[in-house]
Amino acid sequence: MLSKFPSSTLHGAIGAIAASALAILPVAAQAQQAQEAQAQDAQAQEAQQASADDPFGFPTDGTLFGQQDPNKRTATAKVNGAVITGTDIDHRVALVLAASERTELAPEEEQQLRMQVLRNLIDETLQIQAAAAQELPVSQDEVEQRYRALAQQNFAQNPSQMDAYLIGVGSSPAALKRQIQGEIAWNNLLRRNVAPFINVSAEEVNDTMERLKTSRGQSEYRLAEIYLSATPETAAAVQQNAARIIQQIREGGSFQAYARQFSESTTAAVGGDLGFVRLATLPEEMAEIAQEMQPGQLVGPVQIPGGYVIMLLVDKQQVLTADPRDAVLSLKQISIGMPAGLSQEEANARVKRFSEAVSSIRGCGDANRIAETVGADVVDNNSIRVRDLPEQLQGSMLQLQVGQATPPFGSLEEGVRVLLLCGRDDPETGAEPDFDQIMDRIEEERISKRAQRFLRDLRNDAIIEYN
Repeated sequence: MLSKFPSSTLHGAIGAIAASALAILPVAAQAQQAQEAQAQDAQAQEAQQASADDPFGFPTDGTLFGQQDPNKRTATAKVNGAVITGTDIDHRVALVLAASERTELAPEEEQQLRMQVLRNLIDETLQIQAAAAQELPVSQDEVEQRYRALAQQNFAQNPSQMDAYLIGVGSSPAALKRQIQGEIAWNNLLRRNVAPFINVSAEEVNDTMERLKTSRGQSEYRLAEIYLSATPETAAAVQQNAARIIQQIREGGSFQAYARQFSESTTAAVGGDLGFVRLATLPEEMAEIAQEMQPGQLVGPVQIPGGYVIMLLVDKQQVLTADPRDAVLSLKQISIGMPAGLSQEEANARVKRFSEAVSSIRGCGDANRIAETVGADVVDNNSIRVRDLPEQLQGSMLQLQVGQATPPFGSLEEGVRVLLLCGRDDPETGAEPDFDQIMDRIEEERISKRAQRFLRDLRNDAIIEYN
């Protein structure tokens, strides 16, 4: 039987597959014919719109995540003639839920998730078609190579084990490979149609470097975003969808997984991570809110030009100023497990003996000897940054002197441990980003904005039929 798939695994898998969408080559002639037909038959237009609002005909008391019949192929939408089936949606929904470590949703949330997944699949189909039309097809070898790389990362070079996991959560290898194909196609299109037309001058880079120097000591914020575009006609529905995403994240869903699946920004490919930014570089609406946020806080939906954004403040630091949390530590982790069947009283006594033994350690050279007296394990952890530790431990580590240990932490189920500080290299004054780093950052920002416009234009040319 497969062990539980670690959350970082599927997050990494979805991280390798951008859920942002693309579209197709212009089909203006077909679009014109469709518009004329609709103008002649208003009733048909209304029926088609009703179908688009609920393309599944799904009953309110239906169940979405039972056993699926792989031979049942119900058409849900056609994108320039390419069929998206109910099975395609089922498999992608299962992938999203597995990535966000959710097992079930309320019926209304399930329906909204399926609608969003359908939109993503439509965009994904469009981007694959666009790449093929521009003679940038994605080969099966490219897809398989990326799939094997994910298997190597997460299943010790065993693709069949990843196949079994995906099937076990109600998805399929084909669903993940399809997303990989879409991501490669999207990147190919951006390289041909967007990136070559982005220019950043040396003067712009030098001006940015000067602004960084003058803003030394000011706060900058590491933000993650989920951007959802909206028009005046769709604003209410998009806002409701954003509110549901926020609720699901607060109930334990992964922000990164939802960003990769639903965000329409190019940052979707990296889980919505904007990196460290200064407030002046953000839309005014985002800047005002970010200034009041604390690390780990989730806020939204925030209305900005063009749509809504869900914001997560990952971290905060000062520009070009050393941050104590960037100190690099050498640690020894000393831990004890709890045998099965141990009573609460016996467990408390074992933890007490462990704590007394740890408190008697005289420096890191004494750790192994003391650990043996209580049957504890010792593991060396070198080159660990303070900011990479759990937030609740960071403050304690910064207060320790070399040779001191944290208070015991953990649980009776997973064991109790301490971290013994063996060395610390304090950070130097914050290094200034070099010319190339700043140029890359400006280019990425401009590519992101151009890509959004490119995507909107391609969607406008698409012919989509709902069944």
